[in-house]
Amino acid sequence: MTGRHAVQVWWARRADGHAGLLRLLDPVERARYEATADYANRGRFLVGCALSRLALGELLGLPPADVPLRRVCPRCGGPHGKAELAVPQASEYAGVDFSVTHSGEVIGVAVCRGAAVGLDVEENAVRLDLDTAAPSALTDTELTALYARPSGERRSAFLRTWTRKEAVLKALGVGLRVPLRGLEVSAPDAPPAVLAWPDQLAARPELAMADMIVDGVHPASAVVVGVSGVRLDQRDASAAVAAYDPGR
Repeated sequence: MTGRHAVQVWWARRADGHAGLLRLLDPVERARYEATADYANRGRFLVGCALSRLALGELLGLPPADVPLRRVCPRCGGPHGKAELAVPQASEYAGVDFSVTHSGEVIGVAVCRGAAVGLDVEENAVRLDLDTAAPSALTDTELTALYARPSGERRSAFLRTWTRKEAVLKALGVGLRVPLRGLEVSAPDAPPAVLAWPDQLAARPELAMADMIVDGVHPASAVVVGVSGVRLDQRDASAAVAAYDPGR
C-alpha cells in the first residue's frame, strides 16, 4: 500500500460532554461509565465514545447512534480492550480503523479506511516528573539527547517523543505491552520516523507518521501502518459534540 493515506482527526474537550450523550452508549459502555469513580475520567470516556461515533458515522454514512462498536481485551477477553467496529469481515464497513486518545481536557479520534491508525495527544499542562518519566520511556540515545537540551526545552521535547511512540504502538495494536524504552524515534525537531524497534516486535512494518499541535500548545501524533505518507484532515468537533442530541 503506497501513497498519502487520508486520515480524519477529530478533536473535542471534556467540557463538551453532557447527559444527553449517555444515550449513545451501548450497555457495556454505560456499565463502564457508571463504574468509573473519577469524575474527569468519566467525562473523558463519555466524550470519547460520542466523538468516535460522530467521526465514524460521517465516514460510513451512518447515524452516530447506529455505529456498532465493541471492546474485547486481547489478553483476557473482557470488555475493556481497544474499541473497534463490530461488523462482519465481508461488510461494506470492514477495513475502517480508528484510534481514540485523551489527556487532561483534550480528546481526539483518528479514523481512516484501509489501514490501521494510532493517535496520541498529551496535554501540555499535565503534571510531569521528567526525571522519573524519561528514563522509563526513552532509549539511552534519546535520554542523552534530551538532557543535552536547555532545561526549558526538555518538557516539550519529551512530550513530542512520547506522543510519537504511543501513536506507533497504538497503530500496531500492542499498546504499552511493548516498552516505550525499546522503541526509538527521531529527534523532536526532526521529521517523525522510527529509528529502532523493540525486540518484542517481530514485524517492522512501513509507517507514515505526522505531528500535530492541538489548540496551539498540546503535542499530538498520528501513525498509519503500511503506507508511505499520510494526509491529515483535522476538525474541531467541540461544537458538534456539545450540540449533539441523540434523542432528536
